[in-house]
Amino acid sequence: MGPMIQSARSGKQNILEGSKVAQTSKLGLAYKWGRVYLLLNMSSIHLPERCGVLLLGDCTLFPHGGLPLFIFEPRYRKMLEEALEGDCFFAVGRLIGQETGDPASFVAPVGTIGLVRASREKNDGTSQLLLHGVMRVKFTAWHDGQSYPYASIEPVISVFEPENQAAAAMKTLRGAVEDAIRGLPQEVQQGVLSLLDRADEPGLMTDVISQQFIHEADLRQRLLETTSVGKRISILCDYLAKATLAADD
Repeated sequence: MGPMIQSARSGKQNILEGSKVAQTSKLGLAYKWGRVYLLLNMSSIHLPERCGVLLLGDCTLFPHGGLPLFIFEPRYRKMLEEALEGDCFFAVGRLIGQETGDPASFVAPVGTIGLVRASREKNDGTSQLLLHGVMRVKFTAWHDGQSYPYASIEPVISVFEPENQAAAAMKTLRGAVEDAIRGLPQEVQQGVLSLLDRADEPGLMTDVISQQFIHEADLRQRLLETTSVGKRISILCDYLAKATLAADD
């Protein structure tokens, strides 16, 4: 077994064994590999002004989502090493072009900063880890001097207005999910609805649904870059309605 890595701000050690992680921290977060069971208390997190960025072609991480990663490229191995020696943060950005010239020309402008919740380094120097999405960030500048992509970041704040319609909006979105999953086995439906029950505000619910249900890379990025939670709900309801019609056909 590889070394145990103490996750930043968790107060407990998380151990990656094979392909499964099941660990609860004082932040109120519990994972199994690649799936969120409880949700992070975001108020306890202090974000860095700069961080390393893992560039992935068709992979988008949402806040509150879990992303299992296999780190093998030397530049990202170095990034992970330095993250674990510091605050355990790095971001995920979507690669939208060839990696030549200014990263701003081939990286989507908005990504997600994540917290390493568990990591295991193998004897060959590669690592398996679980990254927990914390917050949308905008890449405001790219910096030289590191062997890996390294950027200044700013938090991207999501807004739902008017606030007094939040409960109705969540009910509408939940109904769209219920319609979309009604043909699935009962235990699967119960698991999905239990997950939604833990979302106590509209932005959180949209991110949970986007992480779990949306598989089209362009649509995932669009949802990530949409700061209006109301617009996100409209996009998701439209997508789920079309998926429900296709399933009925």
